[in-house]
Amino acid sequence: MDVRKTNVTTQIRGTMGHIAPEYLSTGKSSGRTDVFGYGIMLLELVTGQRAIDFSRLEEEDDVLLLDHVKKLEREKRLDAIVDRNLNKNYNIQEVEMMIKVALLCTQASPEDRPAMSEVVRMLEGEGLAERWEEWQHVEVTRREEYSRLQRRFDLGDSLYNQSAIELSGGR
Repeated sequence: MDVRKTNVTTQIRGTMGHIAPEYLSTGKSSGRTDVFGYGIMLLELVTGQRAIDFSRLEEEDDVLLLDHVKKLEREKRLDAIVDRNLNKNYNIQEVEMMIKVALLCTQASPEDRPAMSEVVRMLEGEGLAERWEEWQHVEVTRREEYSRLQRRFDLGDSLYNQSAIELSGGR
């Protein structure tokens, strides 16, 4: 690309489910948007499922593979994450490592995602445990804050005087 010319992206391009949230909202990509897509690809490899699958709505609320895997990982149901076509013929430690790397790559904030060089090191066995521990702490804190806000909102709704609400007549 000629450095004297600018390039403005007016359309988002990519595979649905692989596109990082910040790219969807701003149209700006970076190395960390690629890391997000790589994490989704890892999840597809481990699960044998597509990044977006509307057929999952029949059984649960998660259309996005990422949300589905996060829920199963929280429930410690790694066996339910792995592709059934593998017939339990896999190394559980390797699968667990790939899931952890994938979840670190798909964090909502690009600043929290590892660089690709760090992803490579983690897949080679360096630094994953420390990075995972940090992420777990952040996730627990975030879920607690979300629950606290939701309880506050639910409490506010229950105190709201709904009998005072009346619809006005026709206009």
